[in-house]
Amino acid sequence: MRRGDEEQILLRIFIGEGDRWHRQPLYEALVEMFRREGFAGASVFRGVMGFGARSITHTDKILRLSADLPVVVEVVERLEKIEMILPRLDGMLAGGLMTMEKVRVITYAGEKNGADRWPKGSGVGEET
Repeated sequence: MRRGDEEQILLRIFIGEGDRWHRQPLYEALVEMFRREGFAGASVFRGVMGFGARSITHTDKILRLSADLPVVVEVVERLEKIEMILPRLDGMLAGGLMTMEKVRVITYAGEKNGADRWPKGSGVGEET
């Protein structure tokens, strides 16, 4: 069952895997900060290849090992909450890129595995 439908902001932070904040991987420090600040969630995605402002290609290919693969940290939250954290992000990021865009967030309520949406005997969500 659909529980909510609202507009929020998707914040994407593009950094390198080798970026650090106080000797900790920057992506870990960012996720921990978002958690402490009560954000709904954060996800980190590691790229297999990419390049940034200096046009240096970073790849995970065996012949060209890179210790600085592209990483994207994403959070979806209310604009007010994101704007509140922007000054701290400015202090943590020495490089990289941030983007913000409006997104439509649809949340659902129900059983964890979605079994309540299927008729009994259909085999969906039922233990075997």
